Amino acid sequence: MSAATTGQMGAPVPRREASRLVAGKGRYTDDIDVAGLLHVAFVRSPYPHARIDTIDVEDAKAMQGVVAVLTADDLAAVCAPWQTRLALLPSHVSPPQMPLAQGEACWQGEAVVAIVAGSRALAEDAAERVDITWSELPVVPDLETAAAPDAPMVNGAMTSNLGLDHNFVAGDPDGAFRDAAVVVEHDFAFDRQTGVTLEPRVILAEFDPRVGELTVHHSHQVPHQMRDVFAAQLKLPLSKVRVVTPDVGGAFGLKLAAYPDEMAVAAIAVLLGKPVKYCVDRLEAFISDNHAREAKVRGRLAVAGDGTLLAMEVSVVSGFGAYSAYPRGSVGEGLQAVHMSAAPYRLANFRGRVRGYFQNKPPSGVLRAVGQPIATTVTEQLLDLAARKLDLDPAEIRRRNYADAATVTSRSAGGIVLSELSLERCHERLLALMDYETLRREQTSLRKRGIHRGIGFAAFIEQTAVGPSLYGPQNVRASAQETCRLTLEADGGVRCATSITDQGQGTRTALAQIVADELGVGIETVDIATGDTQSTPFGGGAWASRGTALGGEAALRAARRLKDSVLAIAGSLLQTDAGALTVRNGTIYSAAGLAQMTIADIAAAACFSAHTVPLTELPPLEITESFAPREVPYVAANGIQAAHVEVDPELGTIRVLDFWVVDDCGRVINPLLVDEQIRGGVVQGIGAALYEQCIYSADGQLENGSLADYLVPMAGEMPDIHVAHMETPTSATTLGARGVGEAGTVGGAAAIWTAVNDALSPFGAVMTAQPFTPERVLDRLEAAEPAAR
Repeated sequence: MSAATTGQMGAPVPRREASRLVAGKGRYTDDIDVAGLLHVAFVRSPYPHARIDTIDVEDAKAMQGVVAVLTADDLAAVCAPWQTRLALLPSHVSPPQMPLAQGEACWQGEAVVAIVAGSRALAEDAAERVDITWSELPVVPDLETAAAPDAPMVNGAMTSNLGLDHNFVAGDPDGAFRDAAVVVEHDFAFDRQTGVTLEPRVILAEFDPRVGELTVHHSHQVPHQMRDVFAAQLKLPLSKVRVVTPDVGGAFGLKLAAYPDEMAVAAIAVLLGKPVKYCVDRLEAFISDNHAREAKVRGRLAVAGDGTLLAMEVSVVSGFGAYSAYPRGSVGEGLQAVHMSAAPYRLANFRGRVRGYFQNKPPSGVLRAVGQPIATTVTEQLLDLAARKLDLDPAEIRRRNYADAATVTSRSAGGIVLSELSLERCHERLLALMDYETLRREQTSLRKRGIHRGIGFAAFIEQTAVGPSLYGPQNVRASAQETCRLTLEADGGVRCATSITDQGQGTRTALAQIVADELGVGIETVDIATGDTQSTPFGGGAWASRGTALGGEAALRAARRLKDSVLAIAGSLLQTDAGALTVRNGTIYSAAGLAQMTIADIAAAACFSAHTVPLTELPPLEITESFAPREVPYVAANGIQAAHVEVDPELGTIRVLDFWVVDDCGRVINPLLVDEQIRGGVVQGIGAALYEQCIYSADGQLENGSLADYLVPMAGEMPDIHVAHMETPTSATTLGARGVGEAGTVGGAAAIWTAVNDALSPFGAVMTAQPFTPERVLDRLEAAEPAAR
């Protein structure tokens, strides 16, 4: 078929409306003071799958203020295609990808044409003048269609829609299921979500052709990864690429990937030799940002008569979208959903399978906790179903089965490292915190009055501080080490340059605390620098709850070495043993507790009067330390959550009344930051369970691509979230801190699932699809067995 300019959503639209849909006409001002700054807008495919027959850009090029109108062929001159490959998963495949669609658009929202102009508004206006002729192709909108034997191909470069087929077996699950007293099974459906970060994706790229240097200011989590990607794809020496990621307003894993439209902006900067900026608006974000969580799961659990868990079987079908997100892939959700199942519990027999399918939808990628919420939900709901059959209290069946994870080498049936955990202690603390027995009595009393409340639990393991054994063996160039460079300035101030980045977690504050505490100086004297590949040391950045656990460990080690240097100089000046000196509040004290000199005195002497220091060699006052866990692939944190909800069986509405979390993240550095990270994660879990979903039509069109239609929990939907802690420092580091950034999300949705189904148990209804919309609640109530209602 033939169409005029097409916008980013829905069917072809008239020219006068196109730019509003393409880039949000009129919502931007060019307020960044960069000389000669140009702005980019994209024409995106309105079709989930279509062949690009012709592109006519002449009218757009002729518009005043337009600098360039570019297609995939234009960018191919400076940007090579990329393809996601994972060395240890040979069954995983993904088609090659370009910054702009070339010949074929494979999802509604894929960028096809880039318009470069003196302002965003001019670029949007020019987008109206681009004429594209399309031929629609068969659409693969869902997992069922993708898996069908006669399914059309999502991408013409592929011979199958199957992007991953992975199996795992431990023990003898068949024998365990055969001999079990009780076997429960359940089907689960998880709808697509997206990150909805406060700050959208933004990139400003500048290329200086005189020296061949590319500088990219980027709203991203991993500047060193992107430096490597830009250098490789744009054929530039690594030394000629600089990536700057200043304070980033939220990321949640969404800003870990190399997005094609952002790659296009960098390529345009190189091609034109001028600075260019692109900011994703909210309409674009819904059809260009990576999605996550889409999965269908079948779970089975075998249990002995006394409630002992015997075996688990989990089959996951995961949605990849049109491409496997580069460079880390789209496999994480499905793999984690399998291997993290039953992780907190003793279980000898396990079988798991994950199949990942491509579809004509935006690619799926990383979202806070990556598959762990799915695994936790499946596990906890199956536990409740088994408890109900055995007439056991849900809290009791959990207490009887927690994993014995006192040793560093403990592993779950799914192969997950479990070391030095505190599940039983967290469990007991939670029951006391929520006054469990009183809640159960109140629940029974209220049911007699027609008020249906539910109590749900979710024990969890959180994978944190992930080391090099995750991506290294896959040949994925994502660093897992973190580095800290400490410099004692001439005035006694301390400059801390770290590879860790901060997207609102408060990592900068935590690192400043660690350095100040170890050095014995005021926190106000420590200046933290992050997110600039030119001035901060190499490392992984922010992902997998690593900031304080690994970046903090590197900072602690650097601070200890810097303190040794300071005290060595002080000891020589004071003619005393350095080991007898201490530092408090920036002052050096003798063994007798007498103030001797300040750190500023030491710095001034070393910098300007080194000849007065009676040492053969002056100790370094700039220290660099790197750290990555070697003995274990990651550091496991653990805890348990509980939700208290009320369900209205007439309206299908759900109200979250209260929520509790007991978390063990090892040594707590900043209690306020930790608690708010947990609360924020819980709120995302509540959003997943009750509100968030990307709704697609049968022909692959996104139907709720705005914040007016895509629901997220707001203040009115947030309950009180009570947080308590166990502190079991990990032996994997000197600091002893485990990560905490994803803990709330790992168990939040699962606690809502079990609580809602507990409330619905008198009706014989069990929810099976997330989110629990009122329509779905009413449907399950209607479908419940009449005898159970």
